[in-house]
Amino acid sequence: MTDSNDSCCSAHAPASPKPLAKSIIDPVCGMQVDKSTAHQLRYQGILYYFCSPSCQEKFNLQPNNYIKTRAIAIKSGSSETPAIELNSSSDTAKLIDPVCGMTVSDTSRHQVIHAEKTYYFCCAGCAKKFTADPDIYLNPKPAEPPTVAQKNQLYSCPMHPEIEQMGPGTCPICGMALDPMEATTEIDTTELDDFTHRFKWSLVFTLPLLILTMGDMVSSMFFSSRLGHSAFDWLQLALASPVVIWIAQPFFERAIQSFKTGHLNMFSLIGLGVATAYAYSVLVLLFPQILPTQFQTGMLPLYFEAAAVIITLVLLGQILELKGRAKTQGAIQALLALTPTTAFKVNADGSEQEIELNLVKLNDLLRIKPGAQIPVDGVVTSGQSWINEAMLTGEAMPQEKLVGSLVKAGTINQTGSLIMQAQKIGRDTLLANIIDLVNQASRSRADIQQLADKVAGWFVPFVMLCAVSSAIIWALVGASMPFAFMCAISVLLIACPCALGLATPISITVAVGRAAAAGVLVKNANSLEQMAKVTTLVIDKTGTLTEGKPRVQQVQVIGEFSREQVLSFAAALEKPSEHPLAHAINQAAIEAKLTLPTVSDFQSMTGLGISAVAQGHTLLIGAKKLLEQHHCSGLSTATLPQHANDSAIYLAVDGNLAAIFYVADALKLNTISVLKQLRQAGLEIILLTGDTAQSATNIARQCEITQVYANLLPADKHQHVQHLQQQGSIVAMAGDGINDAPALTQADVGIAMGNGSDIALQSADIVLLKGDLEGILKARKLSLITMKNIRQNLFFAFIYNFAGIPVAAGLFFPVFGLLLNPMIAAAAMSLSSVTVITNALRLRRIKL
Repeated sequence: MTDSNDSCCSAHAPASPKPLAKSIIDPVCGMQVDKSTAHQLRYQGILYYFCSPSCQEKFNLQPNNYIKTRAIAIKSGSSETPAIELNSSSDTAKLIDPVCGMTVSDTSRHQVIHAEKTYYFCCAGCAKKFTADPDIYLNPKPAEPPTVAQKNQLYSCPMHPEIEQMGPGTCPICGMALDPMEATTEIDTTELDDFTHRFKWSLVFTLPLLILTMGDMVSSMFFSSRLGHSAFDWLQLALASPVVIWIAQPFFERAIQSFKTGHLNMFSLIGLGVATAYAYSVLVLLFPQILPTQFQTGMLPLYFEAAAVIITLVLLGQILELKGRAKTQGAIQALLALTPTTAFKVNADGSEQEIELNLVKLNDLLRIKPGAQIPVDGVVTSGQSWINEAMLTGEAMPQEKLVGSLVKAGTINQTGSLIMQAQKIGRDTLLANIIDLVNQASRSRADIQQLADKVAGWFVPFVMLCAVSSAIIWALVGASMPFAFMCAISVLLIACPCALGLATPISITVAVGRAAAAGVLVKNANSLEQMAKVTTLVIDKTGTLTEGKPRVQQVQVIGEFSREQVLSFAAALEKPSEHPLAHAINQAAIEAKLTLPTVSDFQSMTGLGISAVAQGHTLLIGAKKLLEQHHCSGLSTATLPQHANDSAIYLAVDGNLAAIFYVADALKLNTISVLKQLRQAGLEIILLTGDTAQSATNIARQCEITQVYANLLPADKHQHVQHLQQQGSIVAMAGDGINDAPALTQADVGIAMGNGSDIALQSADIVLLKGDLEGILKARKLSLITMKNIRQNLFFAFIYNFAGIPVAAGLFFPVFGLLLNPMIAAAAMSLSSVTVITNALRLRRIKL
């Protein structure tokens, strides 16, 4: 065996199998390589790294041989490190280098016999490593799966989508945590978990500190006297230090970043105030002589309690916000779950095998079993069945699929068996496009916190100017430097609003509780802001305006039989069927408490209907075409009412037309009145539906809706909403189906019916728990009141502190001898917090 190292990986191979820091996987040879390597290649929006030019060239020639794709690949730029999948067949396994994972020939001169088995290697270096310790490579320890935060993919800011970076982080403009741009099956709760952990520890230190300091001010406990001033002061330092130094670390990082970039926000103000309060208090505790003479005796003016309380309240606000953002990702997880992970491939010899979905290739023949989900987009080549396409069209009635019919990934096969030919796979399927639309729209949301950031953007420079000005003015008029310094620091201390981080979340929390009591679930804070501004309501038909269940609306009796007789005949024939139209007829018979006759000679005719014999009569039920083929009489004289459409079911008895059943989806009870009130409020109402134009027009006429768009796919609805937004409209979308998910997510406010699909519920910002359109009116009223309440809270969060600036700057000292002290600072911060909470609690009493 030679010792040459002529391989693609030898020059770059690490000396030991220990992983490199911040390393990723070469998709060709499986080696760990550093991201700083010069060998890089972008394929389908993903950046791959290679150990050598040889691996890069191999990947470039046949990239699909080295990528194990997900069940659904999303169009958004993903940089997730591809997994390496070795062929599991025994023949190929012998040709895999167990060290680097490369494919090698059985003629390789680098061979090692171990445990009576021959292993082949790409180079002498790999063979040498294997010989030294074969067990490392034959029985490797499973690597821990990387966390979401470790993934090499693009992240973006929800408030500022122009901000993109590789890997997680915070937005340099607003300080918010970035969200991954690619849809994944896992939700990143790293920051939420971290903040929750910090919040719990913050309470451990802050509550005793608050009791210690406030108890000395408002009760007869007098901890300072019992402990002694020195011990009392150092105990405050001990309790506040973990909160400021460790727990507040993420906020200081964001504050520093905001000052570096010049984009001042809420974290700028919080970081400045907390840092000043803590640093000043430590300085005073260590060197009390720097204070003016009148403050050097008795209790020192310390602000440890203020610093800790601010951090605790801001953490609470951030946790409430992060929980709300996490909920918006549920729709993407549910959509990803719609596609099966495997498919049944039909081989050339007629045999079938179950394969991973990512192994399906174009033009492969796939078996679709009863009850199974369609794995990819394609065309039926054999068989007949009914497929539930509600996720695409929103309509409950399954669609018949024959040879030549198109089928879409994610839809559900009913009772028949099909063979289909794959025409679109992976990222090209319609379901993948829907997921991509939902994912893009979910990242394009603004946040109500922008209002606080805007205020902080001008308040921070104003406060700093006041602080510097107070110091300069006092120095110019002859005051001592300690006095001038204290005035400047006092301005910075009093300016940090303790309740700023709580002003928005507390109102949202109370409003959400009040809405839930009224049957309206508010999932997104931004929806409360936008709902009051909505100018256009885009609404789905089935399940939103209507009940979503076909019902027999009319029975047109023709001939000698009564309504009860024809209904009993029809129900007897349709009883075995699972079709929604058949269910509607059976339900009508149940409600009429009819006894069904016994049926014999039952025969189903694909795509047409049923024939049978009951009570000595030959019965036919189904489409008009079925009766025409049997030359039934009475068809030419039958007249259809204006509202009739393709849901008419014909019944013939003994060759004569006996009845026509009109099955349709009825309007909800209060639909017309609610739409009238919304129009009176100035909203433009537009109907978007995947149903036929005739059915949509009939419903629109009853609801007095003038703008109707029918036969729409999910992407069409999404585009309509986008177009309206581009024209300047603030759009609310109300729907209940999977097909509504992209439009619900894209809309400024997505509203889902509580009895709708799980994906629609997760895509929406507001859920009407009772499925009652009146909830839209309640949500709009709640929005108006809540936004007013939040603005009031922001005012209260600032006003007490703002009013304290003149005191802190020493404006009243020449006349009243009044300067800022802990009592005044604590009172201002406490009053702002109490006022904010009390004002928010008023929302519980509003009438909806």
